[in-house]
Amino acid sequence: MLLLAIDTSGKHGSIALARAGQGPSHLNDVELIETLPLAGGTFSAELVPQISALLSGHGFTRHDIGAFTVASGPGSFTGLRIGLAAVKALGEVLNKPIAPVSLLEVCVFSSGMQGRLMAALDAGRSDVYIGEYEVPARASQIPREFTSSRSEFLSQVKGWTLVTPDSVLAEAVVAAGLSVAKLLPISAADVARLGWRKILAGEIVAPDRLEANYIRRTDAEMLERIVP
Repeated sequence: MLLLAIDTSGKHGSIALARAGQGPSHLNDVELIETLPLAGGTFSAELVPQISALLSGHGFTRHDIGAFTVASGPGSFTGLRIGLAAVKALGEVLNKPIAPVSLLEVCVFSSGMQGRLMAALDAGRSDVYIGEYEVPARASQIPREFTSSRSEFLSQVKGWTLVTPDSVLAEAVVAAGLSVAKLLPISAADVARLGWRKILAGEIVAPDRLEANYIRRTDAEMLERIVP
């Protein structure tokens, strides 16, 4: 199956084309064909032309796409909307499955580690996006994803192994004597690998049910931080 993955969650983004599940003995395999970077601030102008160029460069058209996977958050409000809108439109026209993935879960999946794992990403405004996972997960377990202040972050890492591509967060955890695994930057290739697992598990959505996962503090919580 030809898989198209999109990540427009941050200052920079990427798209990836991959072959997934080639043959019964390689059901879980994802063979990356190519990843193209997207420059920050130009997602709205670049995304669709770059998808077209990526497909045509390998002799494909949009009709060859078998499924989509997309980073649904957390991240930039504008960036996420652009990526999700493109996948919604293509998914509806082509009637293909869509697997949204959390970037925090992508961090955990990409680490290849097991145990009590905490994923963390910079959220701006002196905040941190946090996801708490146990690998392997229990059947009834639901991962917790939330936003924390940087001042609270280190105390929350205790008892967990941090997995993050963010050097600043990783260095802070190391300096505190806590456990951390530093990851390479997350890209659409990583989104493709986790997204394929979601597709195999039936964790897909219809285009009209595809939504962003912003994990932002509510206005009331933000007000509490400003007004004592």
